[in-house]
Amino acid sequence: MARSPWPAGIPRRAALVAAAGLAMPAPLRAQPRFPDRPIRLVVPFGAGGNLDTLARMLIPGVSERLGQPIVIENRAGAGGNIGTEVVARAAPDGTTLLLGSNGALTINPLIMERVPYDPAKDFAPVCLCFRTPQVLVASPKLPVRTFAEFIAYAKARPGQLQCGSAGSGTSNHLNIELLNAATGIGLVHVPYRSSGGATPDLLSGALACSMEQITTALPLHRDGQLPIIAAALPRPMPLLPAIPSLAEAGVPGGGLVSFIGILVPSGTPAPITATLQAAFAAALAEPALRAKIEETGSLMADSEATTPQGFAALLRQEADLSRRAAAAAGLLVR
Repeated sequence: MARSPWPAGIPRRAALVAAAGLAMPAPLRAQPRFPDRPIRLVVPFGAGGNLDTLARMLIPGVSERLGQPIVIENRAGAGGNIGTEVVARAAPDGTTLLLGSNGALTINPLIMERVPYDPAKDFAPVCLCFRTPQVLVASPKLPVRTFAEFIAYAKARPGQLQCGSAGSGTSNHLNIELLNAATGIGLVHVPYRSSGGATPDLLSGALACSMEQITTALPLHRDGQLPIIAAALPRPMPLLPAIPSLAEAGVPGGGLVSFIGILVPSGTPAPITATLQAAFAAALAEPALRAKIEETGSLMADSEATTPQGFAALLRQEADLSRRAAAAAGLLVR
């Protein structure tokens, strides 16, 4: 069985840097207080998207705790690979951070022939921040109102219902494939160019269903335009407790959840990583921020996942599930 690209141990580069530091005389190891200058947070997607919006909600609290401004730099392109590579090649001094997510870290390395970085060797996890569930929305033109009714309807029409996503190879697409594998309903994937791109076709009935980010689907669900019938989570979410999870249909772990976390270049000194982790974790614990984030449908990371070890465990879990989904979709290249 292929191994996850996220090993449980410390990245080799980080270990070598640590060993070199231990061998140096104490005066040479003296470092200025961190941070002593502004910090750059690279968001590998365009301004105004879900990742960018959540980052801008979080960063003021982190900046206040670190005593330095944090400048968000949007470096979009290649499914997140361009901005991610920028951080992989940056100096490991804590002044360049990555706002990492599924695509560039746990999906693209599996489905693209060439990725210009190694997600396990080139980065060190700092802190998981948020998880944004994906939800299955049904066209209001379908004669179904619940997940159970939808599954029964689709099983009676194998290979006839089309299901949209934000694009081929996205976590939305892979969740459709996981649902197909678990239920045998044979949804036909239809890729769109962005989250929410399927909305007009859903409303008209040209598309039967779509796997969407909850931040896109929730306003339409609340307005009664597009019903959310299931969520890609291990269990129902607190915001919509009556909506079942994909786990009820046998999807492993309830499916992939879009995660958002902070990473640094591998080799960043442990004290710097610890300082960053403490600042992000403290900002995430603020009740006002939690209320704002959860109102959008996103979920705050639990305290264990805000540690480097907890975030690393999540990355391994997501990489393994992504591999299974990519294989089911016929997208796996390595």
